[in-house]
Amino acid sequence: MEFNVRRLAADAGTFLSRAVQFTEETFGQAEKTELDAHLETLLIRAESTKHWTEKIMKQTEVVLQPNPNVRMEEFLYEKLDKKVPTRANNHELLGECMIDSGHEFGPGTAYGSALVKCGETEKLLGSAEKEFIHSSAINFLTPFRNFIEGDFKTISKERKLLQNKRLDLDAAKNRMKKARVADARSAVSILHTHTERERILLLFLNAGQLWTEEVQQADTELRIAQSEFDRQAEITRLLLEGIGSTHAHHLRCLNDFVDAQAAYYAQCYQYMVNLQKQLGSFPSTFSNNNQPAGSSSASVSVLSAPSAASLPAPPPSQTSPALNELRSTSGTRKARVLYDYDAASSSELSLLADEVITVSSVPGMDSDWLMGQRGNQKGKVPITYLELLN
Repeated sequence: MEFNVRRLAADAGTFLSRAVQFTEETFGQAEKTELDAHLETLLIRAESTKHWTEKIMKQTEVVLQPNPNVRMEEFLYEKLDKKVPTRANNHELLGECMIDSGHEFGPGTAYGSALVKCGETEKLLGSAEKEFIHSSAINFLTPFRNFIEGDFKTISKERKLLQNKRLDLDAAKNRMKKARVADARSAVSILHTHTERERILLLFLNAGQLWTEEVQQADTELRIAQSEFDRQAEITRLLLEGIGSTHAHHLRCLNDFVDAQAAYYAQCYQYMVNLQKQLGSFPSTFSNNNQPAGSSSASVSVLSAPSAASLPAPPPSQTSPALNELRSTSGTRKARVLYDYDAASSSELSLLADEVITVSSVPGMDSDWLMGQRGNQKGKVPITYLELLN
């Protein structure tokens, strides 16, 4: 118990001494020992590394998980040391939605089949995204986080200890300075308070004792403080020089991250190319009638809304007398829709593949169009999307 009290008192004295020294330095009332230029440069580089590592980590997390609520939830699970619940990502949710709607419309129909195929590809994209996020978290984010929470914390601890040792050293220098001033004043006092014979005798007797006990103690404390400061400065310097190795390690992690991104995007591209091939059985005018006119792409052909110049040639069955008869009379016929068609204006009628509608010819209408009717809905329809029924 006695030892603990003494230790507490000593610690309190040290803390007070450091606080006084720091305050005096702040107000310019005490000298401050400056660190050497090399150590200062290493400290600046370490702070810069910490600053940008944190920013890169934060922005990478935003890229991998744009939803801030999900990021916060994952952070809480990590701090509670619990496993993050498995959830479907946006691609997988879209894929499930497409597959369900495709089965609802009928996988035997052109639209239903396309929805199912697109949905399956979206689920593959979702799985690839999960793999990319998992790989990036392990090979990129984790090493960066380990530096912030491990190596840099150690550097900060040793740097703070170096600051304390510097304050101890400057406080010891200050005490040494005051002790020498007091000793000098004591010698002057002797010279002024005795006769010349007594002064000579006292100076002779005290010639070896002018280095008083107080000065000796201050000198001992200064030597110890200087030794401890030098030792701590060397420890801090060695740790700071390790930042170079940290940069090299982070460079390897950056390469891994780029490789993971390249593999992820290449995989997604291959999935989409395969999907394009699966949907390639649909006519280009059908599969691209929603693309804006005049645009182009390296992998997707683009057509504007059907017109007399862009519509494909009518099937042989529709150049038969049945079509001529429909045009020459005011009667109606049933027709089966071959492909989906999205109306380009309010005067047209949207179509779904495999549905059956009623068509008729209107005098003065373009020869590539018929008037279609589904229930109460009416509008122009391109004949190339239709097959007249007997």
